[in-house]
Amino acid sequence: MRLLRSTDLALRVLMRLAVAGESSPTTREVAADMDVPYTHAAKVVAELQHRGLLAARRGRGGGLSVTEAGRTASVGRVVRAFEGADGGSDVVDCGGGGTGTPPCPLRSDCLLRGALRRAQEAFYASLDPLTVQDMIGSPTGPLLLGLPGVGAPSPT
Repeated sequence: MRLLRSTDLALRVLMRLAVAGESSPTTREVAADMDVPYTHAAKVVAELQHRGLLAARRGRGGGLSVTEAGRTASVGRVVRAFEGADGGSDVVDCGGGGTGTPPCPLRSDCLLRGALRRAQEAFYASLDPLTVQDMIGSPTGPLLLGLPGVGAPSPT
């Protein structure tokens, strides 16, 4: 299974903020730490904020911080949210997707679609017991703290 770049970044941002301690990095700083374009990071941060997983403060002394809900969020829940699976999306688009692609001729009686859906659910189920907090244990947490700008407080 291949995750969207935004899903991967959402998890990395939450992990990055979970080790931040008292510092509140900006979106631009987090983007630099994660080596991603600012615009991509900003979209992910906005979605994480909308879902209550991080808090963003503007102005002097502002920045980002992970919320308690973000720290204890199930990795499976975050992945579902960013992959669109919390809305019941299928692994494959058997209907053609309205993009000029014709629907699959097997869609009415295909066993593959159900098998792929079960495999997708097994994937999410394996991530459900894990939290963001679990993901920052050793060796990941110390590695995150070693990123430039992470171990030191943000300049104000």
